[in-house]
Amino acid sequence: MTEYYAGKSESIRDLFGASAVSVEPGRVTVDGRTYPIVDDVIILLDPSRLPDGVRRRIADAAGTEAPPALRFAEDIQFTFGEEWQRFPEILPEHREEFLQYFDLVDIGGLAGKRVCDLGCGIGRWSWFLKSACRELVLVDFSEAIFVARRNLASAENVLYFLGDLKALPFRDDFADFLFCLGVLHHLPTDALEEVRALARSSPALLIFLYYALDNRPAYWRGLLSLATGARRFLSKVRNPGARSRITWLLTLSVYLPLVGMGHLLRPFSLSRFVPLYDFYRGKSLLRIRQDVYDRFFTRIEQRFTRQRILSLADTFREVVVSDRPPYWHFLCRREVVASTPASRIS
Repeated sequence: MTEYYAGKSESIRDLFGASAVSVEPGRVTVDGRTYPIVDDVIILLDPSRLPDGVRRRIADAAGTEAPPALRFAEDIQFTFGEEWQRFPEILPEHREEFLQYFDLVDIGGLAGKRVCDLGCGIGRWSWFLKSACRELVLVDFSEAIFVARRNLASAENVLYFLGDLKALPFRDDFADFLFCLGVLHHLPTDALEEVRALARSSPALLIFLYYALDNRPAYWRGLLSLATGARRFLSKVRNPGARSRITWLLTLSVYLPLVGMGHLLRPFSLSRFVPLYDFYRGKSLLRIRQDVYDRFFTRIEQRFTRQRILSLADTFREVVVSDRPPYWHFLCRREVVASTPASRIS
């Protein structure tokens, strides 16, 4: 399967800002540094930071013993790897969600551009962009990247990387446009600082960070504090069977009743006061379960007000926060360096 990159050496060279690239069976060498390729995914992570399954596969292929694991943010890597292998399908409602997230983006303007999906998960948003841009770069820290590879198997313009978004070996402005949706607020570092750091990667960023319910009634924040306490406890659960049962329990006892209450109150124009209703009405049971898993088995969950997001104006020439859900997703643009390919961004 490594033939996939046989004709992509120039793209890899440009992405890294490298002088020389060599693609061989099972590996790619960039300016003397070799990266393994597993199932068409280029492995950027140090062997000690790899998910256990990938670490063993690379060691077996090389005929060596797997190095000891370095447990850095291992719970994040584990949870999202498990989530997207448990919920691998791109669902019909993902198209509507894609359009909600990308309401600030001129998708037609992405033709001829390189687009990066940072923290891509199963590639559910890239699925809708694969024919809209010249090239897609998908990056994830977990084994979800292999699910994304399977989901986008029909696309030939995609490069796949298992890597840490905080330590990518790519050149400055490697992408013309970059989006990172629902990722940075789960990191053990300040998400707004991570947005600022991403300014070096692309002149235009689309970001989604959980909102602090700053546009909602006060009782919503009280309910959130209860959910936060439950999440901190449940995120310690690792057993797959227990996680599945908890996901079903919360879906049936919390999410579906609130969606049902919203339906009942909608004729009276009161549904906007019901938590979860706006986003989950019309969603399938499978889609709701996936979000329950996402919300309650992740240890870290940062939340931001619109005003704090607008403080990114200290780094970007323009910060536009959408008035529409999901809250808050926003577009950041900075000044473009004329000598870089990204200067083609309008």
